[in-house]
Amino acid sequence: MQKIAEPPFRRQAALVLLIVLIALNLRSFLAAPGPILPRIAADTELSYGALSLLTLLPMLLMGAGAFVSPVLQAIIGTRRGLLAALGLLLIGSFFRLFAWNGNVLILTAAASGAGVAFVQSALPGLIKEKFPHSTASMAGFYSAMIMTGGAVGAQLTPLLANSGLSWRAALAWLALPALVALLATARLLPETRATRPCRDLTGRLLRCPRTWTLMAMFGLVNGGYSSLIAWLALYYQELGWSGAASGTLISVMALSQGCGAVALPLLARNRLDRRPWLWSTIALQAFGFAGLAFAPSALPVVWAASCGFGLAGSFALSLLVALDHFSDARQAGPLAALMQGGGFLITAAPPFLLASLHDATGSFESGWVMHLALIAAAAILAYRFDPNTYHRAMTCQPVTSHRVPPRTGHNPK
Repeated sequence: MQKIAEPPFRRQAALVLLIVLIALNLRSFLAAPGPILPRIAADTELSYGALSLLTLLPMLLMGAGAFVSPVLQAIIGTRRGLLAALGLLLIGSFFRLFAWNGNVLILTAAASGAGVAFVQSALPGLIKEKFPHSTASMAGFYSAMIMTGGAVGAQLTPLLANSGLSWRAALAWLALPALVALLATARLLPETRATRPCRDLTGRLLRCPRTWTLMAMFGLVNGGYSSLIAWLALYYQELGWSGAASGTLISVMALSQGCGAVALPLLARNRLDRRPWLWSTIALQAFGFAGLAFAPSALPVVWAASCGFGLAGSFALSLLVALDHFSDARQAGPLAALMQGGGFLITAAPPFLLASLHDATGSFESGWVMHLALIAAAAILAYRFDPNTYHRAMTCQPVTSHRVPPRTGHNPK
């Protein structure tokens, strides 16, 4: 009997659902410990520097893994790679239930970060391929779901911990949405040859100076996220807030990220030059970090929301800028993966630097000032992303098999 082809709309809807289920897991494991760090520190006797490893180590692995992920994707394919990566994320979340000391807890963070490294390397290329006419809106939606997952993790973890569960059990519940995403991927995502990048593409992209500029800009403009999820809750707990209240503040930040991730790419979708919108997100970050540094008790919800909106827009627009450099998803996806890889290696450092500044000064304020300097550097780098330069900037990377003409609207010279 001949198999009846699934209607295109149903295939698209299934892919959108799959992206939602996967994206919800990509930051929740990072955001969840923040509101209950004092309990974790009391039980494990971890210092601030060691606690920063719960964010720093996954970010490092997410960065380093992104360099390897395109090669793995070429060898084993997108579907099998995603299944393995989500399995690793599931294991990392579940074994937090048995984190009887700090070393085990840090290892679970590392396992989760390694799994996320492949997932977030593969999904942008998949979005570019499957949604070629709505890449901007889908990239924004994907980013919004990532931030929403962080909000859920930050909000539910202290509630579960305050309801009588141990902090270990409160963290381990995140294995459930990871399991759902794993089962959905097995059911909904077919393997296709088109999603596999050229095996030697990574090396050729790394020879392009533009790739390194993208990495630097991404790392600087997104570094505030890792610091905020690591220390924002504890910052306000030092100012007298409860764990639940400080967790709500992280949720406000994360929900604002969800709004920003959707709104800003949609606003920028009809404009090939993303720089004005990228600069606007940097300005929002600057407003929020300045408030945290100089007037933390005045409008804390406003500071958190401004940082969240700006960070989400920066993440989504950075992703779009990388994808804009190529019309072919087989090349745009690996470039976006490399940008995230190098960028996450940079974003791993701020939480540790902020902890060191806290140890030296006794306060987190100097760390928020540090982020003002980092995003100022990112604003300068963003000036280089004139769409007229995209084709010329990437000509150092010759295209194998199918040469793709420059995007409509580019003016290669």
